[in-house]
Amino acid sequence: MSVTEADIQLAHVLADAARAAILPWWRVPHGLEAKGDSSPVTRADREAEAAMRRLLIAERPMDGVIGEEEGAREGTSGRTWVLDPIDGTRSFIAGRPIFGTLIALMDGGWPVLGVIDQPILSERWLGVIGRPTLFNGKPCATRSCGDLKASVLATTSPALFDDGQLHAFEHLEAVCGHTVLGGDCYSYATLASGHVDLVVEAGLKLHDFAALVPVVEGAGGRMCDWSGEPLTQASKGEVIAAGDPARIEEIVEALGCRGG
Repeated sequence: MSVTEADIQLAHVLADAARAAILPWWRVPHGLEAKGDSSPVTRADREAEAAMRRLLIAERPMDGVIGEEEGAREGTSGRTWVLDPIDGTRSFIAGRPIFGTLIALMDGGWPVLGVIDQPILSERWLGVIGRPTLFNGKPCATRSCGDLKASVLATTSPALFDDGQLHAFEHLEAVCGHTVLGGDCYSYATLASGHVDLVVEAGLKLHDFAALVPVVEGAGGRMCDWSGEPLTQASKGEVIAAGDPARIEEIVEALGCRGG
């Protein structure tokens, strides 16, 4: 599961291409539509993914591609690029710069490279397995959290949990210090930079979480599912990100309290 310098450079090129496609649609009419699941999509989403796919077809024709907007293209190399052109489309359409482009490279079903790119603020986090995470080219790190009672817990929206998940989240929330709502992938980025202590979400798809794992773990944190198991292509989308890995057991224990 090695990552080459060429892989890293290609990830930057992909992020640059997505930025170039997104910026012209920022805070202007952007062709908002509703997809079949009622989630929003804009021309920025579609054009950013299309730009990244064109590059991957040219540069890595043997690799697979999974994208939020255009689905999957099978590859033969055992490696797959996972793309979410705008994670947080609702924030994008509201003119709030807390969305991001997510780019992941999976090798054998495991995330080995991840990018979180915020095009409006020109912020980019790069995580590579076995290397320190970089924020705009400089190492960043999560912060220690000696007590969950003093922690900052983030989640996009409790409305995204089913009844049992919501009960579990509320049980965790009761033992944490502060809760911050909204942010999508940007919450994980700020966790990697030491501003948030934990993020807990459910219902995520592969394109929502694959890029986050190398970023968080390269900064000193840990990501896993609600049972404490590592996140892979087979994970079902219940996600924990902890800046301090020592808190994982307590978080998993709190989330184990589910109701009907």
